[in-house]
Amino acid sequence: MKINPLLLAFCAIPFLNFTQAEEAKRLVLACVGDSITQGVGAERGQSWPAQAQRTLGEKWQVQNFGLSGTTLMNSGNKPYQKSKQFTDALSSNPDVVVIMLGTNDTKPTNWKNADKDYEDDYRDLISDFQKLASKPKIFLCLPPYIAKKGRWGINNEDTKAQVPIIKKIAKELKLEIINVYAALEGQDNLIPDTVHPNTGGAALIAKVVTASLTAK
Repeated sequence: MKINPLLLAFCAIPFLNFTQAEEAKRLVLACVGDSITQGVGAERGQSWPAQAQRTLGEKWQVQNFGLSGTTLMNSGNKPYQKSKQFTDALSSNPDVVVIMLGTNDTKPTNWKNADKDYEDDYRDLISDFQKLASKPKIFLCLPPYIAKKGRWGINNEDTKAQVPIIKKIAKELKLEIINVYAALEGQDNLIPDTVHPNTGGAALIAKVVTASLTAK
């Protein structure tokens, strides 16, 4: 039996459209952060965004825009907003943005400017995502708990000092908070170098993030 090639082409069209439609339905999640988001401390392929992708499944496209050493404040030694990762995060036209910055801001050389820069720079960062045509839903993470006395000048005291500022911003801008700090607090065994969570610690971050994203 000879099959008309035009009929084959016609039958293929709905399939192609269905595939493209399914792809278009995927929610793009932009993970904005420093080395903890990038995956330093966790095993290869086990960063919290990678683990979140496995939990969220095929309907989500989780993109990791973490960059080691970056600061929230533009007066910091390595501002996130001056990085390629920041530009790429904006270009991804995300549906959802999770921001987890502030750890490197606790270094004394950076934190000395917190009173005048921290809140303003956080609002500025948020505004760049709010201007996107995709109109993403934005989640602010309370910075991760720092174990013991910390390292490299990174410390838990100044990490905790960021919490009320972030809560204030979230309340005024009507954004949701993800309590990453509480998820890791006291879990010193999962933070071997006192700053970077290992694979197990990254799993706890992924768990609290995905729970927040899928709560409604």
